[in-house]
Amino acid sequence: MKKNKKTYLLLAMVLVIWGILGFKIIGAINPSSEPTEIMDFPDPYVATAIKKRDTFSISANYRDPFLGTMPEGEAPKRIAKKQVKKTETPKKNIMYSGSVAENGSNKRLFFVSIDGQQHIMSRNESVEGVKLIRGNKESILVRYGNRTEIIVLNQ
Repeated sequence: MKKNKKTYLLLAMVLVIWGILGFKIIGAINPSSEPTEIMDFPDPYVATAIKKRDTFSISANYRDPFLGTMPEGEAPKRIAKKQVKKTETPKKNIMYSGSVAENGSNKRLFFVSIDGQQHIMSRNESVEGVKLIRGNKESILVRYGNRTEIIVLNQ
């Protein structure tokens, strides 16, 4: 008998729930026809000014945790530089005649003919715009203007 009481109680609850649901469904299908009141507004509606939205952009310039590298941004557009023609200095007639060194000294003197005039030069010395950079028994390296030349020994 105890089981029957529980069954009857549950059956009553189910009927109540279905009754409530049925009442709501019928109420939605057949709405009541009560007259609605129309409200008169004495003042006309004035729309408020629309504010512009704040715009922003997200700068995702941070390290990618999975790749371990920074993102490469757009490469800036390179503007081609105007190439300036370099005025070439006229080639000088330079001849290397030989060298002399003192015993026990690293200082060496070089005999160099520049445009027919013979000069005695040492390293890093400049004569008539010609600078002797370095030299040995067989050749010398000279720079004049924007030219650099290696001149070998003339016999």
